[in-house]
Amino acid sequence: MARYELLNNVAHRDLRVITRFGREYGDEVGLIPAVPTEFAELQREYPIFFRRGGDGGEWQAVALLGFEAKENLFLQGERWNARYLPGYVARGPFLIGFQERTVDGELRREPVIHVDMEHPRIGRGEGEPVFLPQGGHSAYLEHVIGVLRGLRDGVEAAPAMFAAFEAAGLIQPLDLQVQLDAQRRVDLAGLHGIDRERLAALDAETLHRLHRAGYLEGAYLVLASMQNMRRLMAEKQRRLRQQGEAAAA
Repeated sequence: MARYELLNNVAHRDLRVITRFGREYGDEVGLIPAVPTEFAELQREYPIFFRRGGDGGEWQAVALLGFEAKENLFLQGERWNARYLPGYVARGPFLIGFQERTVDGELRREPVIHVDMEHPRIGRGEGEPVFLPQGGHSAYLEHVIGVLRGLRDGVEAAPAMFAAFEAAGLIQPLDLQVQLDAQRRVDLAGLHGIDRERLAALDAETLHRLHRAGYLEGAYLVLASMQNMRRLMAEKQRRLRQQGEAAAA
């Protein structure tokens, strides 16, 4: 169970975070949340899809990591085999919360960093230090702060962007039936994507409106990310062959 604390360099002066990867750190997942601010990086490595939030809520973007709920095909031992690490992984045990402060008689909500002290990456004497001996931010913490800012900006931008995609009829359900070999086929239900034909058929006014809002590029990035399905399939097929060879040995 999570136990969040407001991060500070006194209570957490000796805090360390393990940065290697593995099942024990919660990395074996098939889908991970994604935000528009990282689409340009994500689309080089991961397929990007949309799905509804719980009970038919707002659209959410996700990056596909594997073909099963607890399968991450980017994990290779303690390594994450990709040039870009998704923000929701790179943030580790940290997240942005809000703290109310009164400034000049006005109540303001300011973003602050919290840490989950029950997170499996919290090191017990090992891992990257969060603070320097004299109390300043370590290089690792500075990196995490940048990741958290990007995630916050992406979370804030996502609802309007995805609503614009939906209004333009661009988000459509996908029939994803992946044939891995002669015996194995995977059906990925509940995922949606950008409809290429509908995007190409948009009228000039809608295209201009999406472009002016900065959303058109995002639609094309999601489309471009679909080429990564081949990479995922190839890695899954390689692992299936390995399993077959090991079973036959």
